[in-house]
Amino acid sequence: MRATCSVLVLFSAWRACDPQTAVREIKLLALLRHENIVRLEHIVTPPKADREAGDTIYMVFEYVCGGEFFTLLRNEDKLPNDQARFYATEIALTLSFLHNLKIVYRDLKPENLLIDKDGHLKITDFGFAKEVEDRTFTLCGTPDYIAPEII
Repeated sequence: MRATCSVLVLFSAWRACDPQTAVREIKLLALLRHENIVRLEHIVTPPKADREAGDTIYMVFEYVCGGEFFTLLRNEDKLPNDQARFYATEIALTLSFLHNLKIVYRDLKPENLLIDKDGHLKITDFGFAKEVEDRTFTLCGTPDYIAPEII
């Protein structure tokens, strides 16, 4: 039997964004099972009496103990070619998996890539992700990572 490394990570999804975004993210994450996508473990809503103004929902994710890819990049002068190829391949395969499901992940940045205990990447933060049948015209993302011609 394999032990899992799970810890409750609480995030008040509805306070951080509008309810539609939180519901869309929960629906997507509930469907997705991939080794390079952070796993949504549970949805928790506190009893009505414990809630402050407005609705609150907590998303409980698997514990990913290696930290952010952003921190790795900041601490390293540069990544060895083999390591860079490894990470690029994991990202490409995960995005291909999502695209085959007609899901666009629209917030790819080092801060949204976590490193697990075995050194593999896990994509997190699906707040901007969207199911798209044909095209989408929504402008979204983090300004630091948006192409200059878009801004």
